[in-house]
Formats: sequence, structure tokens, C-alpha cells
Amino acid sequence: MENDVKSHVCWHVYGLLYRSDREYREAIKCYRNALRIDPDNIEILRDLSLLQAQMRDLTGFVDTRQQLLHLKPNHRMNWIGFAVAHHLNSNGAKAVEILEAFEGTLEDDYPPDNERYEHGEMLLYKISLLEESGFLERALEELYKKEPKIVDKLTYKEQEVSLLVKLGRLEEGANIYKALLTMNPDNYRYYEGLQKCFGLYSENGKYSSDEVDRLDALYKSLSQQYTWSSAVKRIPLDFLQGDKFREATFNYIKPFLTKGVPSLFSDLSPLYDHLGKADILEQLILGLEHSIRATSRYPDRTEKEPPSTLLWILFFLAQHYDREGQYDVALSKINEAIEHTPTVIDLYTVKSRILKHAGDLVAAASFADEARCMDLADRYINSESVKRMLQADQYYCTVHKPFPLLKVALAEKTAVLFTKDGDQHNNLHDMQCMWYELASGESYFRQGDLGQALKKFLAVEKHYADITEDQFDFHSYCLRKMTLRAYVEMLKFQDRLHSHAYFHKAAAGAIRCYLKLFDSPLNSLAEKEDTSKTPSQKKKMKKQRKAERAKKEAEEKNEESSSSGISRSGKRHVKPADPDPLGEKLLKTEYPLSEATKYLKLLLKNSPDSLETHLLSFEVNMRKQKILLAFQAVKQLQRLDAENPDSHRCLIKFFHKLGSMPAPLTAAEKLVWSVLEAERPSISQLQEKTLSEANKVFLGKHEESLMHIVAVAEMLYTLEHTKKLEAVKLIEDSCNKVMPMNGALGRVLEWKLKDCIAVHILLEKVLIDQDAALRWKVRCAEYFPYSTYFEGSRSSAVQNLLNNQDSKAAVNGGASHPEISQGANSFISNGKLEAFKSLTISR
Repeated sequence: MENDVKSHVCWHVYGLLYRSDREYREAIKCYRNALRIDPDNIEILRDLSLLQAQMRDLTGFVDTRQQLLHLKPNHRMNWIGFAVAHHLNSNGAKAVEILEAFEGTLEDDYPPDNERYEHGEMLLYKISLLEESGFLERALEELYKKEPKIVDKLTYKEQEVSLLVKLGRLEEGANIYKALLTMNPDNYRYYEGLQKCFGLYSENGKYSSDEVDRLDALYKSLSQQYTWSSAVKRIPLDFLQGDKFREATFNYIKPFLTKGVPSLFSDLSPLYDHLGKADILEQLILGLEHSIRATSRYPDRTEKEPPSTLLWILFFLAQHYDREGQYDVALSKINEAIEHTPTVIDLYTVKSRILKHAGDLVAAASFADEARCMDLADRYINSESVKRMLQADQYYCTVHKPFPLLKVALAEKTAVLFTKDGDQHNNLHDMQCMWYELASGESYFRQGDLGQALKKFLAVEKHYADITEDQFDFHSYCLRKMTLRAYVEMLKFQDRLHSHAYFHKAAAGAIRCYLKLFDSPLNSLAEKEDTSKTPSQKKKMKKQRKAERAKKEAEEKNEESSSSGISRSGKRHVKPADPDPLGEKLLKTEYPLSEATKYLKLLLKNSPDSLETHLLSFEVNMRKQKILLAFQAVKQLQRLDAENPDSHRCLIKFFHKLGSMPAPLTAAEKLVWSVLEAERPSISQLQEKTLSEANKVFLGKHEESLMHIVAVAEMLYTLEHTKKLEAVKLIEDSCNKVMPMNGALGRVLEWKLKDCIAVHILLEKVLIDQDAALRWKVRCAEYFPYSTYFEGSRSSAVQNLLNNQDSKAAVNGGASHPEISQGANSFISNGKLEAFKSLTISR
């Protein structure tokens, strides 16, 4: 560039270098400079158009594509690219004109046999453009006219029926939907379309009694036509009520229980959101259980059922009671099923899930690992086991503090069993295994290892950046291969990519790490650790860290040496070693809030309707002293859910903080205050009320809800620290009521385990009342007997403690308690829990 600044080749190559570094905006500048020197260079124009599509510079994309078409009008790709550019620029009518002009250049016998599919795709794309632009009659006419040239007949019929329904020609549409159902009778979209043709479709799933009768008649006639279809029997369960629902469900579930279909509960789980249907399901399954136990037959049949039918009935009931929160009954059913047939892997997986919901994360990990050991070739079960191991860290953090990192290491060792030999840890990253990275990051965060947590969360963010980059190659490929409809859908998907749940979790996790890092910088954390440990403990921790680092380096060297990736030239591909395996460099950022703001902006742009987004925005901006942005977050929370406990917390905290700030001095500060004073009357909760009065009113509205009471108590303490005892009393006086249920077995309390854990943390860390926290723990141990966090009487934490005490007594020559040993051993299936713990310690 220094030697020849007027060379278009230099500018072009300079742009290619920027492009390889993903500096697309700089690359575009270089291409534009090259075009100033050589404005008709087709290669540079083509490269520029690809970058404009990537960066969504749609106006520039249209101009560049037009220039390419003028320079080379005999090239099909230039016509198609120009049409797509106008479509993306929200000018569908112009895109149709361009495609029709292109068709005018073709001969009558076009296309040849080897291009029929590509040409048919272009025609379908043009028809979809006409439909999108509102030219429905013209689109249908074009579809019929070009039928002989369209190869994809299934898409042809789907496009035809879509146009007919939009034009109101419902009878013709119904006939085509019936023809489509003959081809695929399990396609739910076809049934939905058929219902629309008969005027029997509702977005919210609510129908009048007359509509239900008509729908019932429709699906009965369809079930006679498509006797082998599962969908035609399942869909009526969504709209039928009462006895008709009972009868249809009875006929639907019997064959699945006889065959032994493990996914039956997952199939029926949406019915639990319908009032009363869960109770009918429970009565039905209990009736079948009684009949099978008594006669080995279904009530309406004479032939006997196989013994496995009882197993699958118990399997279903265990999942049902787990969903209803009756964990004792669920465990008794699944234990009976395991005794019936101990070799069915799904039983152990479900038992693991029940124990997780009940709060015993260690036992859940144990049974998940037991299921994994029964089939070492099943990747899904291996993944389930890894998730349970990562979730189990909370127990070790609260009870056995040296163990949690070993738990994550064990999970990692288990996860890489299904990766290629060699480079195993990096392979998980290369596979974009986001569920593992999220679960691992959350586990590290709970343990306070912010470096490792950040590393995992930012790895997920990098995957999304890679997915965004991966679209680059398709800008030319799709135009060449004529997969135009899929290409446009892919671009729309990419535009909403960062609204995906996994990205939201990763970004939120990273923001929380940076907030924690800002609140407790590395120096202060190190000082706290040093002051809280004895010299011998410090020495031990130092050795442990050194051993971990050495182990990590040895593993990386081993992976590099055993890497089997060899290129065609015979050279070995060795990936560079991770320069920051423990995430220590990530923790050394000078401005954690600036880093958090980067991810917060992405959340605000892509997840504006998420409560969590605005809660994080409030926390970040309050720490940055960005008062107006924090108030904007408060207003968004009020818009989304003003009655949410967290929305109430943010509202009270904000105005309490505002009241404690000094009077404004500068013109900018006075302007901010004038805005806030003008906006405060628009908040209904604070109209003519003090913050304490608003807090009391909020309590009056939600005096039956635990989390609302806790929010009020916390704000009471925030507003006046002298009212700490009153705040604690408010929490302790709350009552855990029994939920109204028609279930035949057990009872369910309103409070949820995760809420009670949050209350315990609040009492211990915020209100700083250790006695109240201990009282709450004892109280919750009764409500959640399987919870390892609260050390419930039936949890593996207490059972393990009893076993240890029993073994110590035996070693010391004392008599053991047989009833305690028997209870503990009955809980730990086949001794797997103890084996699991010893395996964890050895690892």
C-alpha cells in the first residue's frame, strides 16, 4: 500500500486480509477504495456484495448487485442476486419484476434436464414473493401456469393450499389438506390447516361446546381413514372434556402401555396445563394399575396383558406424581418398577430426575451414573449423567467444601467419553456442546470460581459469533444452487439468532460474573481467603492449585502428542495450547462493568421482553451510576410484570438510592432530576405514597405468597436497618399451605424448594441473622425431607452422615443401630451412591 496506493489490486488484497480477520467494515472500506480506481472490476464487486449481505447493508447490497447485473447480464446468478437484494430490502414487488424479466430472456424449452430442480426452486421463490407482497390471485395463477416446471410436488401442494386458504376458497383447501394427510397422516400442521378450512381453529385452544362436538365428529371420521396415525388420536385430547376426554385418553394410552413406550408421559404432559385433565389421567392410570394387579387384564378386555404392562403403568405414575410434586409417592412407584424389572435403564433415569426435583442432587447424580453404566454406548444417557454431576455441586459446596472441583472434573471426564481420541477437552468446544458449557459455567459460578465460569459462558458467546460468521459462505452458494427460499429463511434466522435461550443464559451468566467481580475484586477476595485460613491450610491450598495447574498442562501436552489429525501433506495439525486454561486473565479486567455492558446491550436488543434482561440492566447501571438507564430498566420491569417481587425490589431500591443522593449541582444532573420528578407520578405504586407505604400496600396484595413477603421484608430492611427483627419475623410468620388437589395420594405444599433456598441465603447473607437462618433450615428440612441443601431426614447427606457414624461406632467396638443402617442401605440402591462418592474422591 505504501509503494502503490493507487493500485486496485493492493486495496483488494488489503480488504481480503481484513475479511479473514472478520473486520468486515474495514474490508468494505478497502473494497470501495479499490472500486474508485477500477469501478468495473467484477471480482471486487462480487466480494463487496457478499460483505454487504453479511453486514446487512441492504441499500448498498442492492446497488452493488445492480452494477454486477449491468456488467454481466448474461449470468443467471446476477439476476437472482439482484432480485434477492430487493427482497431483503423490503421491496418484494421489484424482486418479482426482476425475476419475470429474467424469465423473459429464457428460451421456451428451458430448463434442460440437469437444471430442472434449480429452475423449479426459482419459480417457487417467485410465487412466495407474490404471496408475501399480497398478490394472492396472481400467485395462484402463476403456480398453476408453471406446474409442469416445478419438480418439488410436495411444496407445490403446500403452496397451493396456503394460497387457497388465504383467498377464502376453504372447500378446495380442505380437499388438498386431505390429500396431503394421505401422504403424511402424522403431520400436525396439516390437521391445523384442515381445522382452519372448517372454521374450527383457535389460537388459544378454547372452543365452545358446539365447536368441540364438530371437532370430535371430524376427528372420528379422520381416524377411520387414517387408522395407523397417532396424531389423529392424540389431537382430540387437547379439546375434549369430561367423559369424552376420559374415553379418548383411555383408548389412546392402552396400546402404548402394552407396547412399553417410554415417551408416553412426555407426549401427554401438555395436558397437565388444562384444568382438571391431570386428575382424570391419574384416576385412569390408577384404575388400570388396580385392574392389572387384580386380573392381569384391562377392564374392557378378556385377554391377559404381558407382565411388562404393570412396569410401564408404574413408570407413568412415577412421572405423574413427580410432576404433581408428590415425591414420596413417585419414588415408591419407581422403586417398585425397578424391583419388577431391574434392567430397564429408563427407570433409573426417571428416578434420578425425581430425586433432582426433590432436592437430593447427589443421589440424583448417583442414579444417573448407574443408568449410564448400564449402557455405555448411549450418548443421551451419558449427557444426562454429566448434567446431574454438574448440578450436584451445591451439596458439596455446603457440606463437603473440598469436593466441588472434583465433581466438575468428573463430569468433564464423563462428557469426553463420546469425543474423539486425543484433543478431548477442546473437542467439546469444537463440537459447540453448549448445554455442557452452560451447565459447567453455572456450576463454577455457584462454587465461586469466576474465572472458569466466565471461560465457559464466553465460550458459548463465541459459538454464536461463529454461527453468525458461518453464514458468509452461503451468500454465494445459495444463489448458485438456487436454494433461495431456504437462504432467505436462514438470513431471517440469523437476524434473531441472539434471542435464542442458550445465548441469553450465557450472556446473563457472564454479566453476573462481572457484577460479582466488580463487587468483590480479586485483591479483596484473596485477602479474605488469606485471613480466613490457617498457615497449614494456605500451604495445602497452594499445593493443590500447583497440582491442578501441572495436571492441566500435562493433559494438554498429552492431547497435543496424541492428536491424530494429519493433513494430506503429512503434517500434523497441532492446535495451540490454551493460554488461559483457568480463566485467570479474564478476571484481570480493569473494567468489569464495561465488559458486562457489552453483553447487556445484546440482551437488550435481542431479548427485550425478558424480565431477567431488565433486572440485569438495573444492577449494571446502578453500579455505573447511570441513573436514567437504571430508571429505564425499572420502567421496563413495571411494563412487563409490575407485581413480580423482583420488579418491586428494583422500584424501591431505585427511589431509596435516589433519596440518599446529594442534591444536583451541574446542569446535567439537574436535567436528570427534572426527568425523574416528571416520571415518578406515572408509576401507580408510588402515587402520593412514601416508599414504606408502597411496600406495605404491596404486602397487602400478596400476603399469601412467600416470595412477595420476602421481597417486602428485604425492602423493609433496606429502607430502615433498625427494622431487621421485624423483617425476619415477617418471613418466619409466613405459612406454607397445602395446595388444593383432587389427587388420590399424598399432599403438596405451595412453597418451592428453590424459593426456600433463596430465602435461606437472604437470611444468612443479606439480613445476616444466623439464628433465623438456622431456624429456617430446620423448618424447611421438614418440608423437603430429600433436600441435601437443608439436610432433610431422607436426603443422602444425612444418610451418609449416619452411615459414617455407624461405621465409626463399629470400628470403636460399639454396637451399631440396625434400624439406622437398614434405612440408609435401603435408600442407597445397590451401594451405588457410596461407590459414586469414592469414585469422585479418587478422581
